Amino acid sequence: MIYRLYDYLPSGNGYKVRLTLRQLGLPYELIEVDIKTGESRTEAFLAKNPNGRIPLLEVPGRGYLSESHAIIEFLAEGSALVPREAFERARMRQWLCFEQYNLEPNVGTVRYWLASLKKSPAELGEKLIEKRREGFAALGVLERGLAGQAFLAGGSYSLADIALYAYTHVAPEGGFALDAYPAIRAWCERVAAQPGHVPITSR
Repeated sequence: MIYRLYDYLPSGNGYKVRLTLRQLGLPYELIEVDIKTGESRTEAFLAKNPNGRIPLLEVPGRGYLSESHAIIEFLAEGSALVPREAFERARMRQWLCFEQYNLEPNVGTVRYWLASLKKSPAELGEKLIEKRREGFAALGVLERGLAGQAFLAGGSYSLADIALYAYTHVAPEGGFALDAYPAIRAWCERVAAQPGHVPITSR
């Protein structure tokens, strides 16, 4: 079975899925979607995902699955990327929720504004200041969560690490310097050393 992944390569959300596919050794075909030019808002794409967002996974014989965390949990079910013990599995999901509610909306959004849309700080004004404040707060939570821990859940590499790494390791592209976060920097190095690791823009 070969999956088909609709994705925008600079996307951290898409990267979560590509990294999970690569590290599980699952074959897939990549269909690039340029979200900057509205390709995810066309009638053809909306027929696949009415929410008009990437990533989108086409599962042969089943249909389409959207939302990065839903996709990676589907792909990794029963694998070593999901803790077997219930409490640690819940801890993994705790971090997945934190990523979507606290880190991605701030760190990921600012990176998209600056790196993809090429907006200037002057254009963004007060909303940039607020997003930066919340983004640094989220990085502080992650730093404390990693204190004395090699990985985020179950004592080993899991989907929690994939999800948080996606936008954290490129946070400097949004002006979020990681110099003050030694635990995050060391963790990023551990994640990058995992078998099957690929860069964020890898197909």
